[in-house]
Amino acid sequence: MDNFINVLSQISFLVDAGLAILIWMVQLIIYPSFLYYSEENLYAWHQKYTSKIAVIVVPLMLFQLIFGLIISFYSPTINHFIYIGIVFFLWVFTLLSFAPLHFKISEGNVNNKLLTTLIHRNWIRTLLWSFLLIFHFITS
Repeated sequence: MDNFINVLSQISFLVDAGLAILIWMVQLIIYPSFLYYSEENLYAWHQKYTSKIAVIVVPLMLFQLIFGLIISFYSPTINHFIYIGIVFFLWVFTLLSFAPLHFKISEGNVNNKLLTTLIHRNWIRTLLWSFLLIFHFITS
């Protein structure tokens, strides 16, 4: 069982790395670029962007959650509970804070304040996913 948990932990680390890289790209490139679109062009692009980014983000977040839960169940340590607690927070924060903002953009209700809010709030996810990667590396 220990070997299984070690392999799962290594795969989980790769998922964490993928999410950390992705969130930095979103934070530094994708979300700021929204400010340069006209409302009409952002509306059109956002429809394509959200469906395409979901193909990458959703599986990674699901794997992170599932692997974290399995590891925490079979190896219940404080580090694993901290890890899974942050993962749960990221899920809730994403669903309650980011989904509504993206729905507004998808409906064409966009302005600079909304886009700036998206960018500023995303720093929380960027820092937390970066912390998870570092935390995972240090505690493995």
